[in-house]
Amino acid sequence: MLFWILVAALTAVVAVILLYPLLRGAKAAENIRAGEAAVYRDQLRELDRDLNGGLITPEEADYARAEIGRRLIAVSADELEQTPKPARHHRFTEAFVLLVLPVLGLCLYLTTGRPDLPSQPLEARLENPGNDVAVLITKAERHLAEKPDDGKGWDVLAPIYFRTMRVNDAQVAYRNAIRLLGPTPVRLDGLAETLMAVSDGVVTEEARQVLEQSLTLEPDNPRARFYIALSMEQAGRPNEARQAFEALAKQSPSDAPWLPLVNQHIAMNGGAPAGADPAASGANQAAPGNPTQQDVAAAETMSAGDRQQMIRGMVDSLDAKLSEDPNNFEGWVRLVRSYAVLNDKDRAAGALKRGLAAFPPPGEQGRQLLALARELGLATEGAKQ
Repeated sequence: MLFWILVAALTAVVAVILLYPLLRGAKAAENIRAGEAAVYRDQLRELDRDLNGGLITPEEADYARAEIGRRLIAVSADELEQTPKPARHHRFTEAFVLLVLPVLGLCLYLTTGRPDLPSQPLEARLENPGNDVAVLITKAERHLAEKPDDGKGWDVLAPIYFRTMRVNDAQVAYRNAIRLLGPTPVRLDGLAETLMAVSDGVVTEEARQVLEQSLTLEPDNPRARFYIALSMEQAGRPNEARQAFEALAKQSPSDAPWLPLVNQHIAMNGGAPAGADPAASGANQAAPGNPTQQDVAAAETMSAGDRQQMIRGMVDSLDAKLSEDPNNFEGWVRLVRSYAVLNDKDRAAGALKRGLAAFPPPGEQGRQLLALARELGLATEGAKQ
């Protein structure tokens, strides 16, 4: 009963709010016309004062008096013509607001709503969360606040945190699950991914150590092997990265979902993707932007600052060559990834846009560029998939 009383009260309030401008409109128009008439009468009185004071001539006064009188007559005539119209004009609208809208709303609610469903406070929803992820997380957090040594709770909550982009919370949950339940490849790989997410996709030294621990438990773990190969690529060791990616490709089944991405990285590092013509390998190694053996040897003797400057110069050189000859898919992939590794997201996004102009998304290579952008966390707005 209280519910329906509230519904009736809210309906009445909404009706008043909707009707107020309609009821006020006629009166507002009358007030405006009355104000105009008062202004013109004041002007007539002021005109008489000016004439008596000698400020204007009789001819000017007659002319001004005629003009003011004309305007005053027009206002009076307009008032006579338009005063009855508002009531006739708004009568249907008022009836619609007062009758049709509430009845229509009530019918829709009875048809699609659930007036018989009782309200559910948070405690009741926590008892039966259904598929509500936010309620599931709240329920798990409450449970772990009371029992922080429940390793299974942390184990369940960690991937949920990661999927909802709460990477710092996911990192804490994975660490607690590993501490309480022991390390497993799934938990270690999850922890490594949270560490990489915090560092914008860079495989940090701590993440690499976690991945190596995962490989001691499961040597053929493709996820850990991929990220370790990626760490070599990010460290500027393309030959080692290529070999690691090629080994992973040989180990993987032909229909493995990660194989296209692995082949992409093989090509980026100067190798031939699995199943490609080996004769094309030399062309890939000669692609612009690939470091030569002399470059790799020189980089090993450089300081960190000089090495970074050398890498930046190579990336700029690749960028310039792609501007002259954009028909080089592997070059665009290397350029986008290189800018991302250098933490230059603006240039990475610009290179991605230029690469998509050369290889539009409807094609296979364009789709691979979009997949790379999602992997690196680059915006792909406006690109048609």
